[in-house]
Amino acid sequence: MTDHRIVVVGAGFGGLETVYRLRGVNARITLVDRRNHHLFQPLLYQVATASLATSEIAWPIRYLLRGRKDVTTLLGTVIGVDPVAKRVQLDDGQALPYDTLVLATGAGHAYFGHDEWEPFAPGLKTLEDATTIRRRILTAFERAEATSDAGERAALLNFVVIGAGPTGVELAGTIAEMARSTLPDDFRNIDTRKARVVLVEAGSRVLSNFPEDLSAYAQRSLEKLGVEVALGRAVSECSAEGVVYGDTRLPARTIIWAAGVRASPAAEWLGVAADRAGRLQVNPDLTVPGHPDIFAVGDTVNIAAPDGSPVPGIAPAAKQEGRYVANAIKQRLRGETPAPFRYRHDGSLAQIGKHLAVIDFGRFRLRGALAWWIWGIAHIYFLIGLRNRLAVALNWLWIHTLDQRGARLITQGRAVLDRVRKRGMDEAA
Repeated sequence: MTDHRIVVVGAGFGGLETVYRLRGVNARITLVDRRNHHLFQPLLYQVATASLATSEIAWPIRYLLRGRKDVTTLLGTVIGVDPVAKRVQLDDGQALPYDTLVLATGAGHAYFGHDEWEPFAPGLKTLEDATTIRRRILTAFERAEATSDAGERAALLNFVVIGAGPTGVELAGTIAEMARSTLPDDFRNIDTRKARVVLVEAGSRVLSNFPEDLSAYAQRSLEKLGVEVALGRAVSECSAEGVVYGDTRLPARTIIWAAGVRASPAAEWLGVAADRAGRLQVNPDLTVPGHPDIFAVGDTVNIAAPDGSPVPGIAPAAKQEGRYVANAIKQRLRGETPAPFRYRHDGSLAQIGKHLAVIDFGRFRLRGALAWWIWGIAHIYFLIGLRNRLAVALNWLWIHTLDQRGARLITQGRAVLDRVRKRGMDEAA
């Protein structure tokens, strides 16, 4: 009998966990992703803020699955699914046949109908996003050092983060620490401590998914770091000149988007129902309605937790779903019917700078330095490989004790550096 054909689209937390847990199944597994690496997204902001190198939070997919002879890894972009013919269509014309399909295609940035803002306010979902943001942050300081125009210098030293969820809070706090602790001794013409870091949130508080006491603590901690927190003010404009939020217009050359996400076009591929963020509405067993041979996990789906709230788009949730789908496929191949998926929330964590964090484990809540240590240990534990765990731990210890971030490299932008140097020479003349 021909082996069962399983195609998994996406090598994020949900997709990779599904493949890991399918070990030993009598099946031929194909894992396809448009990038050749698995990314530890929770620490992506640390690459964007020069705390970690890209190689410390990303690993080649082929390396991770090198011992799995039952798994074929393909580098490719999926552009559609034909559920009648049971084929996954790739942009190079290939079609991958499947008996069971797992969609773990993740999410991108959502600009709430203003996609024209993306060039001025990049989001943070990929390694390319992180290195782009890092380049913009570091180049802003370089350009401020080179210019003698007071207005331009002020705009260059204004940093705006839009969205006060965990990513926005972590970004804003780290940029403020960089400006106040890491960079002052490196520059001669500017005082980096005068940089303005503004965190803009349309809602009424930061970390809205956390309890109110932890949210209030996070805001106070950010403000002590020098972050200006602007609540209840939606953004109405992002441009090369700056940002408009509420009735405030702020000239700023560095704007970072952390306000919303939109799921991949998986629902469009299948022509099925989706929520406003494009996430698939799935059955209790994580199958797509009308397509019992297609599962979906992670940021691709919208499903309720036991308390009725949506399952959050976080790594532990995606891994739980991937684990469930793998077990469900095994049960089906044995002729059994899997029980519905049941999400277990293990807690929420967010870092606030290099010393503080907040943790919500339900009945147990923690804040401050001890929470930061727990946050760090938890993240190091989930990294892949001893070398990466040691490297990240040593980097954090170095930052924690000496205020030094060793990944302050401006990449991807020779033309940017040339413009900085030329501008400095022109003004000197």
